Amino acid sequence: MTAQAEASTTIVARRTPWWRKALRSWQLYVLLTPAVAYVLVFKYWPMFGAQIAFRDYNPVDGFTGSPWVGLEHFTRFVESFQFERLMVNTLTVNALGLLVAFPVPIVLALMVNQLAGDRFKKFTQTVLYALSFISVVVVVGMIFLLFSPRSGIVNNAITAFGGDPVFFMGSPEWFRPLYIGSDIWQNAGFSMIVYLAALTAIDPALHEAARVDGANKWQRMWHIDIPGILPVITILFILAIGNLFNLGFEKVLLMQTDLNLPTSEVIQTYVYKTGLQGAQFSYSAAIGLFNSLINLALLLTFNWVARRANKTSLW
Repeated sequence: MTAQAEASTTIVARRTPWWRKALRSWQLYVLLTPAVAYVLVFKYWPMFGAQIAFRDYNPVDGFTGSPWVGLEHFTRFVESFQFERLMVNTLTVNALGLLVAFPVPIVLALMVNQLAGDRFKKFTQTVLYALSFISVVVVVGMIFLLFSPRSGIVNNAITAFGGDPVFFMGSPEWFRPLYIGSDIWQNAGFSMIVYLAALTAIDPALHEAARVDGANKWQRMWHIDIPGILPVITILFILAIGNLFNLGFEKVLLMQTDLNLPTSEVIQTYVYKTGLQGAQFSYSAAIGLFNSLINLALLLTFNWVARRANKTSLW
């Protein structure tokens, strides 16, 4: 009788309409509604305007009334003399940033996790991630002041040792180091929090057993901590690859000067200049869509590779 009752209960549960199940947990759906509305209105609805990338858009005729030109704007961008420079600049800055900046929060998290004393550990965390609350405008202003060829503290130190002042913000070769270095200084502490949270999920019994076996801090870090946060590292790395052709538009634009444009002109700033300043709406929309498709392809590719390599992926 018990088996029959369980079977009948299972059949009834399977036949229960979805709306009845939703009514049982209506409070959760009410809480979910604002988030869903936000995604639909601000993420999916604007995709309707992406069609101007395939049209010769003008505000009078609107989205659907403008003439259809197909891939003309995409072809124009790929064949333009700006294409190679924009792709190289965008990829170089992001790739160097990924290689240099991505491991820094991991190292910081491992080091902070080994600190003795809760007060000192909390103080160190606060000092490291407080920098992320500084505005990008303020950070770029600090860069201009610190590296000024006349009054900057860096050039003052160079001249004090007998060197010649360097116009850092006017030198194309210095744009990438300054951008990546300031990004690490500002954002590494905030990114560290994710890895610290992952480290707290590691079973303390593993460390206790390793101590009993005579393992030192470096051995426990290498054989327990790093493998324990490896899935989180993989997920964040996949997401970073998905943004390989995306840069912080505001910071790049603020750091740009007429002299460093050969290395500082990236896809995002070029879209801004051609779209808003040059009023070439369809052309700039095509460039932005092209950039998004590349990021999507990279995300799907590396997600597939990660799933095949270590069974950890976004989906």
